[in-house]
Amino acid sequence: MYIEMDGINIVNRELTAGEVERMDSGFEELSLEEGVEIEHSDRFSYVALKGNTFIGCSSGLAYKNGGNYSGWFFLTDLFVEKEYRSKGLGGKLLQNIEEQAIRVGVKHIWLWTSGDKALRFYERHDYKTFAEMENWYSDGSSRIGLRKKL
Repeated sequence: MYIEMDGINIVNRELTAGEVERMDSGFEELSLEEGVEIEHSDRFSYVALKGNTFIGCSSGLAYKNGGNYSGWFFLTDLFVEKEYRSKGLGGKLLQNIEEQAIRVGVKHIWLWTSGDKALRFYERHDYKTFAEMENWYSDGSSRIGLRKKL
């Protein structure tokens, strides 16, 4: 698709690496213009091993505005291999990442999840729903946003 507007062409295509870099720089410039410090993130991760075999993990992003962490941690991943589920390992992985976030001054944690079993797991750990996007997945199920005050 191609659209022209007052001599400006709007083209449907992938961004180049240079265009992505310019876009990111532009967002940083806008943040600074509005008095907001540039945001960066650090990944926190815990890996569960049985011997040398990976059996699970928790991982997410702690965001920094300038030199300080913001008040929110984004839990991007919590995974436990099927045979190790329902034995407390997921809770321990979650607890470890929450404690690390608290140590750096984060006050809240949030995540996306789906499915009844995962939702019940997080609710048992005091997470509350803040968003639901109905029919997100091809089977018609929802994507649920959860958060917790640490």
